[in-house]
Amino acid sequence: MVRKDEDVNLPVICLIGPTASGKSGLAVRVCRRLYAEGHPAEIINTDSMVVYRGMDIGTATPTLCEQQTVVHHLVSILDVTEPCSIVLMQTLARDAVEDCLSRGVIPFLVGGSALYTKAILDEMSIPPTDPQVRARWQERLDAQGPHALHDELARRDPKAAESILPGNGRRIVRALEVIDLTGSFTATIPDGTFHWPNTVQIGLELPRQDMDQRIAERVDQMWADGFVDEVCSLVDAGLRGGLTASRALGYRQVLEYLDGEYDEDEARRRTVTGTRRFARKQLMWYRRDDRIEWFNALSSDLDDCVMARVLTALSAGEED
Repeated sequence: MVRKDEDVNLPVICLIGPTASGKSGLAVRVCRRLYAEGHPAEIINTDSMVVYRGMDIGTATPTLCEQQTVVHHLVSILDVTEPCSIVLMQTLARDAVEDCLSRGVIPFLVGGSALYTKAILDEMSIPPTDPQVRARWQERLDAQGPHALHDELARRDPKAAESILPGNGRRIVRALEVIDLTGSFTATIPDGTFHWPNTVQIGLELPRQDMDQRIAERVDQMWADGFVDEVCSLVDAGLRGGLTASRALGYRQVLEYLDGEYDEDEARRRTVTGTRRFARKQLMWYRRDDRIEWFNALSSDLDDCVMARVLTALSAGEED
């Protein structure tokens, strides 16, 4: 019998890991087992690309069967022309978590980037924006490149520069915008205090060669499943005008292929190398958070280990 854990300090579970590590499937399996043991759980997507309608193949959106098996939140909710900011993801994800908790349901977050995960899980105030200030820095980025702006950021806020990769022009521009508006970007960096005290971060890790192989196989499968056709259909839906969606790995490369910048084989190759690079960077950032509990994604008893950890967190909440 399924019961509502309304009088329990329910844990907030967050499952992270590199692309192709098996997060989505694991989350579905564990949530089904939790339900079978009387603890309803629902999945909350925190990947800023899975929120887009029609980007199913390139983002490995949970299948219809998976979504029918376990309730999923924040999947395919935006058009590709709509922006998806960190502020929006923080708001939507936190609202979904609170909705689950209010109904006695365990929130099971899955995805996304290290920055978005921290914004959702940690106490973090997100500063305001100013389109004119951002446009000014964007012009400098276009003219000088990200490394020159990163040098400027290092001069104005060294700690902020340490937290942002020199090639990440979008985040550098945002940091400089925040400094202009508030005087400091560092003050907005999460301090490591969970928004929900009973939060458990579970990380999936696997050897680099296995990760690289899985990514290559996933990209091959994307192409076999009709990824280029998916991108073409999204172009008709306005993908090129989407500031967030058009930058997604794979989609950007196919758009450049369609524009004649290189051939289709090169688009596929760049998707593989870009995804591998992104996965390594994400792991690097996640490794800085010593609260993450790491599990071997290739372990034969992975499901049992993760299930046991969730039940331990649930028991701890019952004792509070």
